[in-house]
Amino acid sequence: MGLTEKEAAERLKAQGENTLGESRRTGPMRIFLGQFRDVMVMILLGATVISVLLGEISDAVTIILIVLLNAILGFVQEYRTENTLEALRSMTSPTAKCWRDGKLKEIDASQLVTGDVIELEAGDRIPADCAVLKAAGFFSDEALLTGESVAVGKSAGDESDTDNSLNKSNIVYCGASATKGTCRARVIATGMATQMGRISEMLRDIDKEPTPLQKRLGELGKVVAIICLVVCIAVFGAGVLRGENVFDMLMTGITIAIAAIPEGLPATVTIALALAVSRMLKQKALVNKLHSVETLGCTSVICSDKTGTITENRMTVTELSTAEDTYLFSGMGYRVSGAVTKGEIAVNPVTEKALSAALRCGVLCSTAEISAQEPPKSRNRGTLAGKGEWSVTGDPTEAALLIAAAKAGITRQSLSAGYRSIGEFPFDSETRFMAVHVVCGSEKRIYFKGAEEVLLPRCSMYLDGSGKAAPMTAALRRDLAERAEDMSQRALRVLALAVCTSEELDPQRRDLVFLGFAGMTDPPREEAKTAIRKCSAASVKTVMITGDHKNTAVAVAKKAGLLKGGKAMTGAELDCLSDEELDRCIGEYTVFARVEPVHKLRIVRSFRRRGEIVTMTGDGVNDAPAVKEADVGVAMGVTGTDVTKQAADVILMDDNLATLVNAVEQGRCVYANIRKFVRYLLSCNIGEVLTMFLGLLMGMPVVLLPVQILLVNLVTDGLPAVALGMEPPEKDIMSRPPRRSDEGFFSGGLMGRIVFRGILIGLSTLGSFGTVMHMGGSIEACRTAALITLVVSQLIHVFECRSEKRSLFRLNPFGNMKLVGAAALSAAVLAAAVMVPQLQVVFSTVTPDMMQLLTALGFSVAVPVICGVI
Repeated sequence: MGLTEKEAAERLKAQGENTLGESRRTGPMRIFLGQFRDVMVMILLGATVISVLLGEISDAVTIILIVLLNAILGFVQEYRTENTLEALRSMTSPTAKCWRDGKLKEIDASQLVTGDVIELEAGDRIPADCAVLKAAGFFSDEALLTGESVAVGKSAGDESDTDNSLNKSNIVYCGASATKGTCRARVIATGMATQMGRISEMLRDIDKEPTPLQKRLGELGKVVAIICLVVCIAVFGAGVLRGENVFDMLMTGITIAIAAIPEGLPATVTIALALAVSRMLKQKALVNKLHSVETLGCTSVICSDKTGTITENRMTVTELSTAEDTYLFSGMGYRVSGAVTKGEIAVNPVTEKALSAALRCGVLCSTAEISAQEPPKSRNRGTLAGKGEWSVTGDPTEAALLIAAAKAGITRQSLSAGYRSIGEFPFDSETRFMAVHVVCGSEKRIYFKGAEEVLLPRCSMYLDGSGKAAPMTAALRRDLAERAEDMSQRALRVLALAVCTSEELDPQRRDLVFLGFAGMTDPPREEAKTAIRKCSAASVKTVMITGDHKNTAVAVAKKAGLLKGGKAMTGAELDCLSDEELDRCIGEYTVFARVEPVHKLRIVRSFRRRGEIVTMTGDGVNDAPAVKEADVGVAMGVTGTDVTKQAADVILMDDNLATLVNAVEQGRCVYANIRKFVRYLLSCNIGEVLTMFLGLLMGMPVVLLPVQILLVNLVTDGLPAVALGMEPPEKDIMSRPPRRSDEGFFSGGLMGRIVFRGILIGLSTLGSFGTVMHMGGSIEACRTAALITLVVSQLIHVFECRSEKRSLFRLNPFGNMKLVGAAALSAAVLAAAVMVPQLQVVFSTVTPDMMQLLTALGFSVAVPVICGVI
C-alpha cells in the first residue's frame, strides 16, 4: 500500500517539498529606506539641511522627527504585509500518517509526494490535496477555502481522479480540518499545486497600489517643490535687482521657501488618521494600515460576505411543516425563549403529537451540544453565542434543531430515560442523510434526518395530528414536495425528518413514516439592513458575494434590502464572460453566488477597472487574495483567519457590516478634515510668501525677519492644524456621493479659495506694515504689527476652514473646543513674543501702542469680513 521510500525520494526530488513557495521578500532595511522616496519627504530633508545652514537647529530637529515618524509608520505597515504568506505556511500540517514500504509511518508533511497514501481522523489538519479512497463518516471543515460554515461529508470516488478543483465530495483539501470520522486518501497535489498553494500564488502576485490620499499628497508635494524653487529664485532675483546684498537675499529667499513648505502637513495627516483609528477602534473596527482610513471614505462599492456579516451566522428553525399543519417558531439565534404558533394561535407543543415527534427526531439525530454556560472564545463559526444566548458546539444546523426542540421543552436530557441510541449511520455527501437506531421502550426505531428529495420518496406513511401513522397518498406527496420547494425559495434550508420501526439498523428502508420538514434560516442582521440603507443614501453600492446556492443568496439579499433592481450571477456564469464583457455588465449585479477565490478576485478587479474604489470583506483563506487586491481589505475579527487578517487593512471586531459602514463615515470625515487643514496651511503659507515677495517688489524694507517667519510657522502650523483635524463629521456627510477615484485633491474650487484667502492674508499684513510705517512707527514696530496681523488673521482663518459650505458667521464657534483651546494657546504665545522683554530680544519685536495694536487687529478682522461679504 502506498509508495516505497525509494519511489517517494525520486518524486520528492522531481516535485519539490510539500510547502508553499517562498514569496519575493524585501529586506527590512530596504523597506525602511523606501519610505524616503516620497517627494514631500525629500523636500523636508532639503529644508532640514537649509535650516542647519541657517543655524535653526531646533527647526531642523523638528522636521527630522516628523520625517522619521512617518517613515517608521510606513515601514511597520509594509513589513506586516510580508508576513501574510508566513501565516499561510503555518496552516499546513507539520506531520502526516503515511503508508511507506507497506508500513504506516508518521513523517514530516513537507516530505509528502503525489501517490502517497495517508490516514486521517477527526482533529487532523489535512496536509495536501488528496483523493478519498475510503471514508467512514468523514467530514472536513473547508470554511477556510470555501467560506461555508457547514462541515462537508466526504466519500470515495474514482481512484484515478486527479482533479483537485473545489467543492468535490471525493477530494480533501490542504489546510482544511477533519471534524468527524476517519479517512484513507491518496495525495494528488502538493505545495503550490494545491488549492491553498494557488491562493498563496494569487496573494504573492498582488501589488498594493498607493491609496488615493497618498496619490494626492504626492501631487501636492510636487506642486510645493515647484513653488519653493520659483519663490526662492524670484525673491533672490528681485532683491539683487534692487541692489541688496547677494548673500542676504539668498538667505531671505531660502527662508521664504522654507516658509512655503507646509512641514506640519505630514505630521498633521498622521495625527488625524491616528485619531480616526482611535475612534474606529471604539466602534469595533481595528485599522491595520493607517492610510486605509481615508481610502474607506472614497469607497463606492462594498463587496461583502453573506454569512455572519450580512446575516447573523446563527441558524434558526423558523418553521416546521408536518403532513397536516405548519408551525412557526419565534425568536432568533441561539436563544431557547420563543413561542410556537399554528397560524396566529399559540399552541402547546406537547399536545401537538406530530410536531413533538418531529422535534424528538431532530434531537435524536444530532451530535451537536447546546449549553446555557458562557461559551469559550472560538474562531469556528457558530460557537460564539451572543448576550442571552446558549453556546453551541458542533454542526450549526443540528444546533438549530436542538434550540427549536428546547423551545417546546424537548431536550436530550428529557429524552435520555425513554430513548437509548444503539447505532448510527453517519451523514454522507452521497447518501445525503443520517440515521440513528434507538431503543424506545419495547421496540426499536430508526430516526432519519436528511435531504427532502432523498427521504420523501422513501416515505410510505405519514404521522397525522393524533400521532398515528396513515398511508401516504400521491397527492399528499406532491403537496409536500411543493411545500419544500416553497420553503427553499424563501431562503430556508429544508431538512426532512422521518422514522420507522426496525430491529436492525437498515438505512436503506423504504417504509418510512414522514414526520415533517424543518425550515431554518440564517436571518439578516437588523443593523445590516440599516447599514445597507445608509450605504444606498451615500451612493455606495453594496454587493453580496457568497458560496451559497443562487436561490438562497437571492432570498437573503431581498430580505436584507440588497436586490432592488439588481441581478444575481453565479460563479459558473461568470466563467463564461471575458474581462471586457464582465466590465460592461458588472454594475447591474448585486449578488454573486457559488463563487470560488478566483471569482472573487475577478469581481474586485472588474469593479476597480471601472474606476470604483472597492472595499472587500472576508474571513477565510479563500478570501485573502480578493481582500488584498481591494482598495480596502476588511477581515472578520471573530471568524477570520490569521491569513486574511494580515492581508487586510481593517478588521471588524464584531463581524458586522454596520461597523464597516461606520468606518466609511469616519473615512469621509478624515478626508474632509484633511482638506480643511490643507486649505488652512496652504492659505497661510501663501500669505507668508506674498507678504515677503510683494514687500520686496513694492520697495518696502524686509517685512518680516527669518526668525519671525519661523515664529509664525511655530504658532500657526502646529496645534491649530491638528485641532482642525479633530473636527467632528458634518451632519450630511453620509448623504453625499463618494469621491470619484480620479477626483483631484483641490476639486470643487478649493485651490481658488486657498489662493484668494492667501492673497488677502498677504495684503492685510502688508497693509498693517505700511499703515504703522505711515504713522511714524519704527521698523521694529512695523514688523511687530505685521507679525500680529499675520498670526491673528491665520488664527481667524482656521475657524473659517471648519466648513467648505458655511461661512464663519454661520458656524458655532464652540463646535470644536479643541480648536478653541489651540487658537487660544497660539494667541498666548504671540502675546508673549511681543510683550515679554526677553522674547522681544529674540524675535526683534516691540510692545505696540494702542493705535498700532488696533491697526494690526483691524487688518486681521477685515479679511474674514471681506470673505463673508463675498
